Amino acid sequence: MGTIFTIGGGELRRFETLAIDKMIVESSNKKEARVLFIPTASGDSRAYTKSVESVYKEKLWCKVDALYLTDDLSRAEIEDKVYSSDIIYVGGGDTKKMFEVWRKNNFDILLKKAYEKGVILSGLSAGAICWFNSVHSDFKINSEISYEVIEGLNLVNLFVCPHYNEDKRAKDFDDKILKSNKIGLAIENNAAVEFKDGWYKIHKSNNSAKVYKVYLESGRFIKMELDNVDEYRNINLILERWDGNLFVKENIQIWEM
Repeated sequence: MGTIFTIGGGELRRFETLAIDKMIVESSNKKEARVLFIPTASGDSRAYTKSVESVYKEKLWCKVDALYLTDDLSRAEIEDKVYSSDIIYVGGGDTKKMFEVWRKNNFDILLKKAYEKGVILSGLSAGAICWFNSVHSDFKINSEISYEVIEGLNLVNLFVCPHYNEDKRAKDFDDKILKSNKIGLAIENNAAVEFKDGWYKIHKSNNSAKVYKVYLESGRFIKMELDNVDEYRNINLILERWDGNLFVKENIQIWEM
């Protein structure tokens, strides 16, 4: 297993997630980490790249490159960019279109291989949830925001929701948990979860930001706050269903069904 940082949301260009970004860079153990930014979800936005550079290059002293899949690059050029990086950072935007582009170009397979080779995977919003089995994604119909479930890269077997404290996401995500047999990971803006070699840890750039594990167990809806910001814990505490009574030290909400 490798390392994944999944950031629930926040304004990168306003340095809202800087404390988390710093942890991502430090995890590489490199003096000048090579960061590859992938802005597929934003339509390969050059402005987004400048925002990433303002943080990772100017604040955190990394070498930043970008991969625009809409450019006419050979497979060898794409592979060289991916495999020569220490950190991959995937930006936010349209999750569904991002996956369409990736799968059309077999880029999803390349990312999985990078993970196996030890490249750190990270991202925000669409770039945070793409690594998991299922993702909670938004889309618009006549200016109205709706939500759907999209298949992810399945590096970690979880159903993940970003921006859990925005709009009607929490209600819709919880409803989808109630209608499925999935274990959900709900991440608010300015919070992140680090998965590292079978362990996990919570990171925050705002102390009020929260992360929850959400699931059904024996007819009960369980919403458990994950707050281990000072220590790593076994990933099975997220991946498996447990009786809520076992977590007396956690902040748990339970509803009988």
